[in-house]
Amino acid sequence: MQTVSPLSPKPRTEELDFLRAVFILLMIAFHLVYFGDGYPRLKSFVYTFHMPGFLLISGYLLNLEKEPGRFFRSMRGLLLPYLIMESGYILMAAILPIRDHVDNLTPLVFADKMVLHPLGPYWYLHTLMLCGSLSYVACRYLRLRTLPRLILTAVALYGLSVLGLVSFPCAMYFLAGVAIRTTRCPFTTLFRATGWAVLPLALLCLHPEHFDRSSLGGVMIVGLVISLLLWLFPFVKGKLRHGMLFLGRNTLPLYIFSPLFTICCKVLVPLFGFDPTRLLFLVVSLAICTAGSLLVCRACDMLRLSPLLFGRKSLLT
Repeated sequence: MQTVSPLSPKPRTEELDFLRAVFILLMIAFHLVYFGDGYPRLKSFVYTFHMPGFLLISGYLLNLEKEPGRFFRSMRGLLLPYLIMESGYILMAAILPIRDHVDNLTPLVFADKMVLHPLGPYWYLHTLMLCGSLSYVACRYLRLRTLPRLILTAVALYGLSVLGLVSFPCAMYFLAGVAIRTTRCPFTTLFRATGWAVLPLALLCLHPEHFDRSSLGGVMIVGLVISLLLWLFPFVKGKLRHGMLFLGRNTLPLYIFSPLFTICCKVLVPLFGFDPTRLLFLVVSLAICTAGSLLVCRACDMLRLSPLLFGRKSLLT
């Protein structure tokens, strides 16, 4: 039997692609302000698990055995899109009356938002680069056993959180994914697929104080939602399955470009005022945001911008 290092590149796992597809669709859905405002409690519930789930999977899939040059080139593939998109978001926030509106934009305020306190959805790329780079350096250069190395990494991440560079709970979800990888325990073995997860999940949802990703209840919600989704995955068949797996393979470009379209979808709100559930608005806007983001990706590939902007020959996988 061939032995596989716990830190070697992970083969693509359909279950993980499915989880990522669900999380990215939920992220886009609740970035649609009109829909999210109509379901505030559901929004709080979804925000408890969807980004922690992303960070957990990202830590698990981090390839810590890459040569330093290749690894930091992959980080550069996140840095340039972050700088471009976050810069645009900050400038937009200074002009438009959005929730993240910035009054009196100065070079100092701009630098603060870029380096310390990212605006909008791009904080995830900021966190991913910092946590990924720190975890890689610790794994590659600290000649320690796994547990002491993880503890030191956690201490370093706490230091970054004190400086305001990362959210400590989010960093811990990422590090938990790294820790799972080092144990050689398959992700789908640790998070067992079970429909029974719905029962404790429903009990936790009765008390909104559990809708906090840093609380014990929040951690349990993350784990239970993952187990429930893994249980649902075999029931997803045919074209829906292929579509979800395709989205799961392309969550990064969807994450980067979808905010361009969630903003544009605000013009659709008056057209769906007749629907009190706001679900028709959700379906149409979600389709626009997803298709639009994929078309932008396709354009980047055709114009050969992907290697320059993302360090990848093709942005679409």
